[in-house]
Formats: sequence, structure tokens, C-alpha cells
Amino acid sequence: MKTRMTQFFAASLTALMLGVLAAPAQAGCDACGVVRDVRAEKHKGEASGVGAVAGGVAGGLLGNMIGGGNGRTVATVAGVAGGAYAGHQVEKNVNSKVVHVVEVEMNNGKRRYFNFSNEPGFREGDKVEVVNGSLRRR
Repeated sequence: MKTRMTQFFAASLTALMLGVLAAPAQAGCDACGVVRDVRAEKHKGEASGVGAVAGGVAGGLLGNMIGGGNGRTVATVAGVAGGAYAGHQVEKNVNSKVVHVVEVEMNNGKRRYFNFSNEPGFREGDKVEVVNGSLRRR
């Protein structure tokens, strides 16, 4: 009996050393990846039309001060159009916001991007996992 246990122990130890009894590799984590980039991007905001209206009025008033007769009419129309466009762009810039984008290379090789309104605290090289659509450190 002692010889059998010794033989079993020796065989088991040999098999373990050869990797035969090694624990099976864990299945790949499809929701896991590595942070490849973290950057801040400025996104233009939405315009409600208030900027366009205000710009159009201001442009029309300025255009009306230029020239006389038909030239005044053309300047007024051009002032309204230019002022409306400028006002629209100014309103979008005023309503702009900074978005922190975290780029993750998933274990399957695909890239995913996560947006955060505040500094997310992730750094390049961090190992992460996507849980219920949210990013968290592993």
C-alpha cells in the first residue's frame, strides 16, 4: 500500500511538472480590455436659435447704417444673414463642453470609446472591464 501511494505521488508530481494536471486556462473575458488612450475633446454645444435671432437683429441694424437706397437694403439683408450665422456659431461655442474620451482595446481586438463629463481617473495601460455598459478597473 505504501509503495502504491509513493508511486501515485511520484506520478502525480511528474504529471504536474509536465503541466498535465495544470489548472485549465480561464476563458477569455470578452468584456475586458486595456486603456489605450485618454483625451479631452471639446464638443460644440447645441444652439437654441436665440443666438441666431440676436445676431440677425444686430447684423440687420448694422447693415441698415451702411449706404443708402437699394445699397442699404442689400446691406441690411446681408447683415441679417451674416449676423444670424455668427450668432448661431457663438451660441454653440458658449454652450460647448469638454468630454473626456477613454479608448479601450478589448481582448477581442475591437476598440470601444467611453465618454465622461468629468476626469475619469483612467490612465493608458489600465486593465479594465465593461460592466452594465460602464467602465471599471480590474
